[in-house]
Amino acid sequence: MGLKVLVVGGGGREHVLCWALAGSPEVGRVFCAPGNAGIAREFECVDISVGDVDRLAAWAVQQGVDFTVVGPEAPLMAGLADRFAAAGLRVFGPTRAAAMIEGSKAFAKDVMSASGVPTAKYELFDDPARARAYISSRGAPIVVKADGLAAGKGVCVCVTVSEAMTAVEDIMERRVFGDAGLRVVVEDYLEGPEASVMAIADGETAILMQPVQDHKRVFDGDQGPNTGGMGAYSPVPVVPAPLLDEIGRTVITPVLRELLKRGIRYTGVLYAGMMLTPRGPMVLEFNARFGDPETQAALPRMKTSLARVLMGAIEGRLSRERVEWSSDAAVCVVMASGGYPGKYETGKVIHGLDRATAAGALVFHAGTSSGPGGSIVTSGGRVLGVTAVGKTLAAARGVAYNAVREIRFDGAQYRSDIGLRGIG
Repeated sequence: MGLKVLVVGGGGREHVLCWALAGSPEVGRVFCAPGNAGIAREFECVDISVGDVDRLAAWAVQQGVDFTVVGPEAPLMAGLADRFAAAGLRVFGPTRAAAMIEGSKAFAKDVMSASGVPTAKYELFDDPARARAYISSRGAPIVVKADGLAAGKGVCVCVTVSEAMTAVEDIMERRVFGDAGLRVVVEDYLEGPEASVMAIADGETAILMQPVQDHKRVFDGDQGPNTGGMGAYSPVPVVPAPLLDEIGRTVITPVLRELLKRGIRYTGVLYAGMMLTPRGPMVLEFNARFGDPETQAALPRMKTSLARVLMGAIEGRLSRERVEWSSDAAVCVVMASGGYPGKYETGKVIHGLDRATAAGALVFHAGTSSGPGGSIVTSGGRVLGVTAVGKTLAAARGVAYNAVREIRFDGAQYRSDIGLRGIG
């Protein structure tokens, strides 16, 4: 029969997780709650929202789910892993206390300070006047961050002092991110190439996934406002194997040990957003889950059974697991709704999905719904993650963009330079 696995979430990250888990020989059935139109074409979707933790737990018990993988951060902060564990369910995802590494930037900075993890100098403020005074004393460029969860948009990289003052006003006084802006972290600006390092952790041991580089700005050349991510590629030439090992030793392991000292066992993905500065790799932020769209570029390169590795983390035996990676490259290009990350329209019919697949791409759905007559329509800002694998980054890019050109919907936008920096 094989294992029954539940994936919680409904975006591109969850689609690729379903795809990778279904490809694991140990897995028999894959469920996704709530999923989306693309996921529903391949897997069994469950109409329960990610925030309805009690219903999700009750459904998993009733169905005899063998283990659950949590995609987004919000249900983790709502205590989904705690609730599932209390019901006797196995879950891959940190407890609410552990997820605070993403839920509070102040908490993450405190953990880094205590464990000696390299990061930017910072101060924490709950008073906007004090924050402004500190910014005036430090000058610019400088970074202002909402302390709490802000859907990946609570970080303001400010080139001028004036921009930083506006950021404090927006976050703390206008509350554009709600209660996430009750406090702000103001930190020094770091310079260098960025990279995303995701580690699968069982509380003591971590297996590092192959590094990925994300593209946050909406337009080519890293122009325009920040988004949830417009594309990603892997491998990352600026993170060779020795540097990845160093990040494991100086970042991932010390954080896991510091959390254990605090009575917190971290089981799940510990995602380190890194800046590769002239002084060495430094942490920009932590996430408590798989990245999106980074996972769409990482998992297609994973040759080992994902289910086996995640079960190893849940059962605390990662030290006995080995993960094999393909030498091939992967590129994910996000197709988004016109106007994203600002206002955008939904309900646009998507054409050419089958042609994109025929062109050799993996098309992971992020913001899609079922439309009239069996059609697929847009239902979010980020709509699709068009992913391709090739012997080189250039080859993977070629396949991905050929597939992107086969897909059409009104107002579709995407960057044309995903992966280029990894080639040049």
